[in-house]
Amino acid sequence: MEPQPIQRLEQEVVNRIAAGEVIQRPANALKELIENSLDAKSTSIQITVKNGGLKLLQIQDNGTGIRKEDFEIVCERFTTSKLREFEDLHKISTYGFRGEALASISHVAHLTITSKTKKEVCAYQAEYCDSKLKAAPKPLAGNQGTIITVEDLFYNMNVRRNALRSPAEEYQKISDVVSKYAIHNASIGFALKKHGGNNDIRTPNNSNHTENIRLIYGSSIARELVEFSLTNDNLQFTCKGLMTNVNYSTKKFQFLLFINHRLVDNQSLKKCIDTVYQTYLPKNGHPFVYLSLELDPNNIDVNVHPTKHEVHFLNEGQIVETVTTALEQKLLGSNRSRIFYTQSKLPNLQFETKESLRDKDAGAKKSVEAAKYVVRTDSNMQKLDKFFQVVDKNQKLPKKDIANTSLTEEEYQKQHEDFLKAQESFENRCLNKTMDNIENRMSTESLPVVIEDSVINSGDNETNKNTAAEPVAVASTSNINFPFSASQEAKRCEKPLNKHFIKKVTRVETTLTSVLELRKAVEENCHRTLRETFAQHVFVGSISPTQSLIQFNTQLLLCHTKIILEELFYQCVLYNFQNFDCYRLGEPLCIKDLALLGLDLPEAGWTEEDGPKTELAEKVTEILTQKRQMLNEYFSLDIDSEGKLNTLPILIEDYIPDPVCLPMYLIRLATEVQWETEKECFDSFARETAIFYSNISTDTNENGKSWKWIVEYLLYPVVKEFFIPPRSFTENAAILEIASLPNLYKVFERC
Repeated sequence: MEPQPIQRLEQEVVNRIAAGEVIQRPANALKELIENSLDAKSTSIQITVKNGGLKLLQIQDNGTGIRKEDFEIVCERFTTSKLREFEDLHKISTYGFRGEALASISHVAHLTITSKTKKEVCAYQAEYCDSKLKAAPKPLAGNQGTIITVEDLFYNMNVRRNALRSPAEEYQKISDVVSKYAIHNASIGFALKKHGGNNDIRTPNNSNHTENIRLIYGSSIARELVEFSLTNDNLQFTCKGLMTNVNYSTKKFQFLLFINHRLVDNQSLKKCIDTVYQTYLPKNGHPFVYLSLELDPNNIDVNVHPTKHEVHFLNEGQIVETVTTALEQKLLGSNRSRIFYTQSKLPNLQFETKESLRDKDAGAKKSVEAAKYVVRTDSNMQKLDKFFQVVDKNQKLPKKDIANTSLTEEEYQKQHEDFLKAQESFENRCLNKTMDNIENRMSTESLPVVIEDSVINSGDNETNKNTAAEPVAVASTSNINFPFSASQEAKRCEKPLNKHFIKKVTRVETTLTSVLELRKAVEENCHRTLRETFAQHVFVGSISPTQSLIQFNTQLLLCHTKIILEELFYQCVLYNFQNFDCYRLGEPLCIKDLALLGLDLPEAGWTEEDGPKTELAEKVTEILTQKRQMLNEYFSLDIDSEGKLNTLPILIEDYIPDPVCLPMYLIRLATEVQWETEKECFDSFARETAIFYSNISTDTNENGKSWKWIVEYLLYPVVKEFFIPPRSFTENAAILEIASLPNLYKVFERC
């Protein structure tokens, strides 16, 4: 048989073969386009996909753009602005360098490019086929940047098109690529959506790696992340990233590796890291790891694979071993204790959906929703107090407890009563300690609040509950016991005082730019997911004045009430600027005396080097007296010319903070508020006021309302209605997930 002659392939065949190596699927094409946008110094990248990227794949950025004179050759092979000589490969600092991406796409799809540079007066649009322009670029209106539209991918390669998986799986691969680049390039805003739909992925500009991981992969990963960093001068590399501790595991290893900011695969490093975690994670459990490895460009070869998903570098084995060893040490140092989430059995609680109740009334037989998705929506069905037994001091101890001692029943009961009396005496001494200090300092017997407009009478308990559920129209009760009575015992013996407050009738809309900017900053910093959580939560109960439990859907969440209230009252000050109702004191309080009380407190941190307390108290009085006109006009904080406090603003009606904290509040107003500049002044004043009002008094008022009632029926309804949670709540433990019903059912299923 005669050998076949060797002949040169047609250029069209060569181009399609090369295109098939570079563009294997829509995700590969998108990866090349994203890297081009990053090379163009873009700060915002938006991606639109239709039919898994086969019908439409569009990417829009705000980068430097493409010059009009470059449109003719931009899609030809081996045309690039990032490489001049072969030696440049050893110091390449950009993603692209071969000039093959756009050329390959133009051979297997219909390609359209719209671009505008900063210097050009308009944008230009051009269509390409097989690397060539179909027609001269036409001018049109457009913003700076580039829009690349890829339509009908693999329209001329039916075998490749049919070999691809379903559009849903291709979209998942595209989403995976966008997610990884969005996490690594946290300062750049990414958005991914299906054509005609909403954004599936959206990350803000100037974010951080942890926040983007939380937005894309969820809070369950973000809250278990540990920072990792390593520098090795001998091997000439640095490594940094984030990894989960041993409290998190998943069925699939999620590994994000960037080498010199290029998304690559490295199986040896991946296997070594996974092996380290196998010692600590459950069987078939895997971690989440994001690493960014930076090597000397002279030690790395990026021109290994057509899709650039593999690279070769010197001393690979030593670098992998060094990174793995350091990562294991970091893992051991950050996991000295293991966290296991548990939940007690709910006593006598039955869940019923609206559908099941309706069917029960109608007598119809209908399938009930799966129990793990059934949640209660009425906080009155069950309270946290049901889990705690209230001890009756007169109740005798059960005999089974007495039997465990050598005492007789009478001796044991007497010992128990003596312990309760000692405990009650200690609690009373702690409660009255600060009030006794105030009694020794001040001569006022009792300080009623004077009504100038109308008297608000308190109703029964049921009325108060209904009223408190509406945070906008909460009425002040009649027996508000304002701070600094002569003593606790005298307070109990006093007859009810006439309590009134000053109420503003007309609302003033502020036009101060500084206040409007602070409000805008609050709104832009809003965490949308947490906003929905607080807006739809069901209050479960209070653990302490600083901690409460709420329920959102199937999640049980622990809230740090003080942190939440600090942010809530800060927003109250900003959004009610110049529109505060106020409590007026029957007898003005001397600011100097209050400052002296505050300087005696440990939190004031006074030392002899600070100077005499009397001089410091006079300085506090002087500062606040000088600012009294502004404080009264903007915040309803009235201070007279003699340095006496007459009023305090009402941030939430019927709520008064812990009076013991008032002396420190006045001291901090004088020392911590930035009085020199307007915006910083209002911001720092709002912060200090919020800190003061976030202190909840544990004393029961004359209406018998405890701090638990105030938290549940006054504060959290306002949180539910108006609160704008900031993004910082994901990092400062302001709200934590304690249990999730579906996850608990998974535990039960394995048992």
